[in-house]
Amino acid sequence: MLELPILGFLYEEPLHGYEVKARIQDLSGHIRPVSDGALYPAISRLVKAGLVDQRTEPGSGAANRRTLSLTEAGRAELHRRLRHPKDVEITDGQRFSTLLSFLRHLPDRAEQAAVLRRRQAFLDTPASFFYRNGTPVRAEEMPDLFRQGMLRVARATSTEEKKWLAEALSALEG
Repeated sequence: MLELPILGFLYEEPLHGYEVKARIQDLSGHIRPVSDGALYPAISRLVKAGLVDQRTEPGSGAANRRTLSLTEAGRAELHRRLRHPKDVEITDGQRFSTLLSFLRHLPDRAEQAAVLRRRQAFLDTPASFFYRNGTPVRAEEMPDLFRQGMLRVARATSTEEKKWLAEALSALEG
């Protein structure tokens, strides 16, 4: 989950590790806090794979700072991940938001549209948080006030996202 935003933010400009962490936290908010114990091993894996370059520079204080930048292989990897996102990056709302925040870095509008079409197809598949005999339960059928609220909010969110997707696809393909 951390590798995509690391690659995406470094695509935009070289950053220090704590700047990467701050941007990822801004992107995901309180939903998924970023720990140093997860971030720095992810950065190390990307450096080891040759996707991220790391150089040491003098810091403003006594300690040196490491500046991270994307290599050409890292740029290619970001494009590959944006072009062919995993299913969970399409179906999970938070992960899709992360993907969406970097989709502009994919230079081909048709490939951008293909990713949006996958999300659109997912949203068009009938689903619910609750099922009865294998059939999704609609908000109107839910006797529980709070579960009914969950379903209504989810439906409203989905309706707006579908509307935006149609507009975005029209702009990309129009």
